[in-house]
Amino acid sequence: MMTAEALVLRPKKIRRVAWACAVGLVVVFTVVGLLLGNTPTGVIFRTSDQVAMILLGFLLAGGVLLLTRPRVTADASGVDVRNVVTSHHYDWNDVRSVSFPDGAAWARLELPDDEYISVMAVQAVDRDYAVSSVRALRELHKAARA
Repeated sequence: MMTAEALVLRPKKIRRVAWACAVGLVVVFTVVGLLLGNTPTGVIFRTSDQVAMILLGFLLAGGVLLLTRPRVTADASGVDVRNVVTSHHYDWNDVRSVSFPDGAAWARLELPDDEYISVMAVQAVDRDYAVSSVRALRELHKAARA
């Protein structure tokens, strides 16, 4: 259970890019779907084909918007990591450290037995935000383990 002082982290740049791509996909597939009926190729496209093309645009946009899902919520008791598809909760006692290896795309929580979980909410492309996010997570981890 999170307290009122919970730290919530979400990626910055990927959210803007994903929304722009999603809107672009919907617009392109809608235009293509509407123009399908007027082709000089001799192929007959029905209304159902046009609707299917538009729906395909929305489905692809929804897939792209999954990239906006990552989030980390942390407080003194533990950390919740929600990545694109999965969600996990870890008590700080189960986390050995918070790291951001050189060349990695995102931070990670180091777990016992040489295991780790990627923290996709803290991404290298966010630069200063990523640095401050890792520092904040490390401070919470340090305080909880003290």
